[in-house]
Amino acid sequence: MASILNKDKKSAIRAAKTYDFTWEATTPDGREKKKGEMNAVSANIVRSNLRHSGLMPTIVRKVPQPLFGEKGVKEGQLVVMVRQLSTMINAGVPIVQSFELLISATSGVGMKKLLKGILQHLREGESLSQAMAHFPKYFDRLFVSLIAAGEQGGILDTILLRLAEYREKTLALNKKVKSAMFYPAAIITVMVVVVVILMIFVIPVFSQLFSSFGATLPLLTQVVVNISNWMKGHWYIVVLVPIAAVWLFVYTYKHNLSFKTVVDRFSLKIPVLGDILLKGAVARFMRTLSTMQAAGVPIMEALGTLSKVSGNIIIERSVLAARDDVAGGGRITTRLKADGVFPIMATQMLAIGEETGAIETMSSKVADFYEADVEESVDRLSTLMEPMIMVVLGIIVGTLVVAMYLPIFKMGAVVTHGG
Repeated sequence: MASILNKDKKSAIRAAKTYDFTWEATTPDGREKKKGEMNAVSANIVRSNLRHSGLMPTIVRKVPQPLFGEKGVKEGQLVVMVRQLSTMINAGVPIVQSFELLISATSGVGMKKLLKGILQHLREGESLSQAMAHFPKYFDRLFVSLIAAGEQGGILDTILLRLAEYREKTLALNKKVKSAMFYPAAIITVMVVVVVILMIFVIPVFSQLFSSFGATLPLLTQVVVNISNWMKGHWYIVVLVPIAAVWLFVYTYKHNLSFKTVVDRFSLKIPVLGDILLKGAVARFMRTLSTMQAAGVPIMEALGTLSKVSGNIIIERSVLAARDDVAGGGRITTRLKADGVFPIMATQMLAIGEETGAIETMSSKVADFYEADVEESVDRLSTLMEPMIMVVLGIIVGTLVVAMYLPIFKMGAVVTHGG
């Protein structure tokens, strides 16, 4: 009973929100002054801890929170931290001391707080994997399970190095895929904004000029003026409807499985972009599979995690079906080939890896191939999109310019003819 109460009390302490404090203290004889930082629930806890350490606290101040919220930790910072931790553990530095050194060498507020949080759990007797599991925002289930495997196998430094390389390559791949999606979206958004500004602010100026002449406008000019008048009178619809549509799309995608399935299936069939998304998902799958196999994670557990890394529910279902086949004594590639979601080359290479017992090596080679392919495809997409978008933008803006100058040309012809 006492152990249960102690466990509940410990859980309650962990659940309590902590803050960063700066402190100043003196030795009992008052001759030496010391200062430092501490993460605790309250200032009283800081004073109590200092007294237990044989110091007499004089000043304890709570570190003010940032005005615009707490700064997060970037993926690149995590990769550097994992590499440094791997080096220190390989050099024989104890895990607690390693984190103390990392904290002293870190200047970022968010990163420092994360390291202090992990260190606090380590000092409570938890393993590194257990300590990191308290921060799922930065260390997902895959990361934690691989750290646990490294601890059990006594190869924590090797696993940390592999994880650093894995996250480094995954980060580079994600940046490429995001740029493939962001670039056309950004250009199209700019194009729409330019057209809206022309229609709401520029065209009405010409419209008033034409009205003062009282002449009959050419059909194209009249159509453009009518559209401009409508947009100017209903500007709130022009502005709010696209914003509401994007919000509704994102919300429905996150909360409606049927809608998400339709969108994910369609996204894989979009010319050029769909191919990039599929290759990016395959590269993440293969890279993660290689990393987990190297760490000795059982294939059934690995497939459960692998189903989540693609970010596409169609691929996720295919991987989960493959896991069911493996549970029944089958092979991973049997279902992947049957579903036809994965490229043939990827499934053939993985099948060879299964037959020869070299899944780690084969999946790593496939990941390298598709990562390079994604990079090349993104560069090619950017090269193709620029002239296409410039042509479309030129046609739209050119049409508006011609529509505005047609009446001027008409009036010039009348004046010339009259003269």
